[in-house]
Amino acid sequence: MKNKKQTRRDFKNSVFKRDGFKCVFCNFGPFLENPEIYFDAHHITDRNEMPNGGYHESNGITLCKEECHIKAERFHITEGKEWEDGMHPDDLYEMIGSSKELAIKNSELL
Repeated sequence: MKNKKQTRRDFKNSVFKRDGFKCVFCNFGPFLENPEIYFDAHHITDRNEMPNGGYHESNGITLCKEECHIKAERFHITEGKEWEDGMHPDDLYEMIGSSKELAIKNSELL
């Protein structure tokens, strides 16, 4: 059984790899060495709302730390009342070819 630190690392690595080590929203990158310096693996649906924390790549998207991740967090911070254009969870899922339903299903299997 994996510990939480390993689960998070695996999630981040699989999301970064799938997204080509660049921000899916603004195309910043790629950075193959030390991508965690430049990017966050953003949970599209908050991990507290997902089975097993939603640590499956179908619930993650690579976003640059400086701009895009902060914009995507607005949805979570306002409890879904506000979001930046193109940063609604449905938009983010579409960018990676996923959906909330798929992310829930995959997260249940973790």
